[in-house]
Amino acid sequence: MIGILRKLKRFFPTPSGRAVLLSLDHGANEGMLSGLNRMPELLEHIATRNVQGVVLNKGYARAHGLSLPPSLPLVMQLSAGTRHGLPAWNKALVCSIPEALRLGADTVSVQINIGNELEDRMLADFGSVTEEAHQHGLPVMAVIYAKGERIVKELDPSLISHCIRLGGELGADLVSVPYSGDRQSFARAVQSCPAPVLVAGGPGHPNPENLLNMIGEALECGASGVSIGRNVFQQENPQEVLDNLIALVHSLPPDEADTESGAEAEQLAPEQGA
Repeated sequence: MIGILRKLKRFFPTPSGRAVLLSLDHGANEGMLSGLNRMPELLEHIATRNVQGVVLNKGYARAHGLSLPPSLPLVMQLSAGTRHGLPAWNKALVCSIPEALRLGADTVSVQINIGNELEDRMLADFGSVTEEAHQHGLPVMAVIYAKGERIVKELDPSLISHCIRLGGELGADLVSVPYSGDRQSFARAVQSCPAPVLVAGGPGHPNPENLLNMIGEALECGASGVSIGRNVFQQENPQEVLDNLIALVHSLPPDEADTESGAEAEQLAPEQGA
């Protein structure tokens, strides 16, 4: 497991101990999504910023992987589905661990949607991916949403808490979920999770200020960072939004900043999702 721990350390640099992951894998599901036509421009901007990882599908990893700095972790998305499918929340594995390794992946990601008739197959996919990835020393990020005919409110606090718990129970090394908006239940679930919890962008936030307020609240609840896509690249000025997001995630309260300013250059990933 040493290889996994070494790779995870790169996601949580000091002094903040938090991660900013930019998810640019939405095109498989959405098609010609506005904002993603600027992929080279986005990647060029990311290369000069304090970002800890980029999530890509294998085709764009092959096309643009060499433009990423070697120090920037590549998170390979193994799951895909389209919004035209029946049901639209279906996600299937479209990339293998060996292929991800050949393309230079430092971590792999699997999406699981719970509360629907395909939940069992997506959970089985995650189990098989985790076993094989860990054999190769690759961390696995579980991106978990509540989506399906049985789901009335996708951001229901009890559902989001269950998503967090599920990721921890099934051995994810990183867990990405949307923020429920309920401080108490979210903080309790994050605290109980053995893996760091990242906040996914969730529904679109046309107002960047609302996005930053949501992220700030989730960080106060113990989230270890963010894994966000459309709420950055679909903004009118994505570079500015990303810079503001990085400043927020990597900021520290004054008392913590004073005590950690002289910390070592690296630290182990948080063990309790803090």
